[in-house]
Amino acid sequence: MSEKWNGDEMVDVKGKTVVITGANSGLGFETAFVLAGKGAEVILAVRNASKGEKAVDRITSVHPKANVSVMSLDLSDLSSIHHFADSFLENYDSLSILINNAGVMIPPYSQTKDGFELQFGSNHLGHFALTGLLLPKILSTKNSRVVTLSSLAAINGFIDFDNLDGKNHYKAMRFYAQSKLANLLFSRELQNKFEHHQVDSISVACHPGLSHTNLMSRGSGKPLNKFVQYLSKTITQPANMGALPTLYAATEPALTGGEYIGPDGKKGRKGFPKKDAIIDTLYDKEISEKLWAISESMTGVNYSFTADLRQK
Repeated sequence: MSEKWNGDEMVDVKGKTVVITGANSGLGFETAFVLAGKGAEVILAVRNASKGEKAVDRITSVHPKANVSVMSLDLSDLSSIHHFADSFLENYDSLSILINNAGVMIPPYSQTKDGFELQFGSNHLGHFALTGLLLPKILSTKNSRVVTLSSLAAINGFIDFDNLDGKNHYKAMRFYAQSKLANLLFSRELQNKFEHHQVDSISVACHPGLSHTNLMSRGSGKPLNKFVQYLSKTITQPANMGALPTLYAATEPALTGGEYIGPDGKKGRKGFPKKDAIIDTLYDKEISEKLWAISESMTGVNYSFTADLRQK
């Protein structure tokens, strides 16, 4: 791996179809901007279509020939996820890269439309359902990838199977950490299943370190004061740097699946992409398999790796 991979070394992505959740701002937008500029067909899967169209305008103002479009997706609503997946499967022939990027961070206690705690429901269950519903197209596309964003917060996370809905006791940061650990466990477990079923798709997790986006203020529902904004910008890196681990995870040919990509700086807070071995410490087979089974039960989405979908 290059010590200072900055995207210039990216392999050709022309002709690849890419879906990025939450791509109208922050890390998702920066990821979409680069991939669309490199010639990929990029679908911005966003909750707010008008913000998505503004993001398209921003991209095409710099890359006039970019092939980028918007599709509505609300990860806190299973019916919206089903509608998105049905529409995508009907209208697209392939899915080279699915980037599970969208997220909500430290909101007051609230629930998704299906009654899940909002962070676990949107950050993990929403992406779990989306990936499962898009699986036929992922498996039928040669060398496809699923990239799932976790967070440094995953290090302090644990899966509280007895209180997934947060009704017994809720602390916003603890539930955010739980959802991000779930993202990491899902990514590694998906890779295990790809390998078990002998398909050439791969699953890679990544995290952006400490990146300056509007995720925290948007999630909490409170605007950051000027001092906190200044402090945040001082200790974090800009979103275009934070997007590099995602771009690396999505495109680097040396990756074989199951890796965790993050910044190479002190404690993974800033820097250029590198493999982060912490995933081997955080991954627990028993917990991951239990989480998978519960996620299928909660979402009603059961993953199918049938023979006619296999790529080998």
